[in-house]
Amino acid sequence: MKPIQDIIKNKPIVGWLIFGATVIVVFLIGLLASSIIERRNESDLLQIVKPIADWEPRNEVWGENYPREYESYLGTLDTNFRSKHGGSASIDYLEQDPKLVILWAGYAFSKDYSQGRGHYYAINDIRNTLRTVQPQPATCWSCKSTDVPRMMNKVGVAEFYKDKWLNMGAEILNPIGCQDCHDPKTMNLRITRPALIEAFSRQGKDISKATHQEMRSLVCAQCHVEYYFKGEGKYLTFPWDKGFSADSMEAYYDNYEFTDWVHGLSKTPMLKAQHPDYEMYKTGVHADRNVSCADCHMPYRSEGGVKFTDHKIQSPLNNIANSCQVCHRESEEKLRNNVYERQDKVEQLKQLAETALVKAHFEAKVAWDNKATDDEMKPILRLIRHSQWRWDWVAAANAVGFHSPVEASRILGTSIQKAEEARVLLARVLAKYGINQPVVIPDISTKDKAQKVININIQDLKKQKSEFINTTAIKWDKGKSDNYKTTKK
Repeated sequence: MKPIQDIIKNKPIVGWLIFGATVIVVFLIGLLASSIIERRNESDLLQIVKPIADWEPRNEVWGENYPREYESYLGTLDTNFRSKHGGSASIDYLEQDPKLVILWAGYAFSKDYSQGRGHYYAINDIRNTLRTVQPQPATCWSCKSTDVPRMMNKVGVAEFYKDKWLNMGAEILNPIGCQDCHDPKTMNLRITRPALIEAFSRQGKDISKATHQEMRSLVCAQCHVEYYFKGEGKYLTFPWDKGFSADSMEAYYDNYEFTDWVHGLSKTPMLKAQHPDYEMYKTGVHADRNVSCADCHMPYRSEGGVKFTDHKIQSPLNNIANSCQVCHRESEEKLRNNVYERQDKVEQLKQLAETALVKAHFEAKVAWDNKATDDEMKPILRLIRHSQWRWDWVAAANAVGFHSPVEASRILGTSIQKAEEARVLLARVLAKYGINQPVVIPDISTKDKAQKVININIQDLKKQKSEFINTTAIKWDKGKSDNYKTTKK
C-alpha cells in the first residue's frame, strides 16, 4: 500500500477529505467536552444551598436544596389515576365491598376504610377518617409525618407512644416526606423509626450494615409492614421474631395471646392485619432478584445531566415505561394485563374467603344465642381467628397480592380451608341445639345496610368528626409556625 503522502500528492482531494473529517471529529469532541462541563456545572448546582436542621420536618425547606425531588414529590397530590384494583383515586372500600363491615364488626375499620391516597395527604386522611373519632394512642401518628422523628427525639420514643393521639396532634402537622428517609447532612438513606431497627435486632441482624439497594426497600419497610401496639405503653412493635410469613406472625400473636378486638358477632378474639407490604414483597420474585421497592415505585429520572429519583411515589402501572419496561421488554398493554391477570385470581380467592368468614361469624352468633358453651366454641373461634388473619394479611397489603401472587394464593387457600372447617364444627354445634336449617344471613348488600346490622350510627360519628375538623384541627394548624423553635440546629 502506498504511503499516505504519495496518495495525497497524486490525489489532492483525499487530503482535503482527511482534513474535513479531522475538523468534524475535533468539532464533535469539543461538543462532547462542552456537554460534559455543562452537565458537571449543572450537577454542582445540586450542592446544598442552605444547611438543613437535624430534625427539620418541613418538606418545602428540603425542597429549597433539592427542587427536582421536591417537585416530583408534589406529584403525590395527584389522585386521578385509577387502576383495576387500586391507584391513587379515592375508593370507599366498605361501599365497594360491604362484607368488610361484617368482618370488622366491633372494630373501627367497620366505620370507615378507604384507599390510601398519596403521601402528601397522610395528615389530612388520618384526621378525617372516622376511625379516629374514638380515643387513639399517639402511636397512630407513627407513620404519618416527618414531625414524628422530631418529637421522638424531643420527648423520647416510649414517651411518644404512651401519649394520646389528640394530645400530639398540635405537633404532628407535616405529611410524610424527606426527613422520614434521608439524613439532612449527607442525604444518605436512613431509618428514623426505631421499630424497624428493633425488629431486626431481635433477629440478630444489624441494619446499619444494609447495602444501599437494601436501604431502598428498608426505608419503605419502616411503615409498609404489619405491626401492633404492645402493652400498656402502646409500643410500636413488628411481630417478626418468628419470621416474615403470615403463619409465623400468627404463631407470634398466639404465643402472646394478643388480641386486637373481640368480634361483635362471633365473639372471636381477632387479629387485624395492617399493611404487610414488605413482608409480602420478601416472598416474591422481585425481592429474589434484588429489585427494591424504589426501583418500581420511585424509578430514576433524568433532566439534563442530572439523574435523580422520582419522588412521585405511585403505582408502577401509572409509569410502566420507567418502572416495568426498564427490565421487561413487553408492551405496556401486555405488562398491564399480566398484572391484572394475577390480581384477578387473587381477588377471586379473597372473595371466597370473605364469603365463608361472613357466614361463620353469623353462624357463631346464632350458636351463642342458643347457649353454646365456651368449650364448644373455643376450637371454632380459633379457626375463625386464624382464617380471618390470613385473609386480612393478603387483603390489607397493597397491590392485591401482586407483590407475591403465589404466596398470596397459598395464604388465601388456607384461609378458606380454616373458615370452612369452622363452619363444619358450627353445623354440629347448631344441630345439637336443634338448628338444622342454614342460618339466614341478613341483607348486607350495601355499606349502609351492613353498618345498620351491627348497630353503627354513622351520622353521629360524622357529626363528631365534623366538630373535630372545625375546631380542634383548625387550632392545630394555627399553631404550626411555633412548632419548630426547638428543632436542633
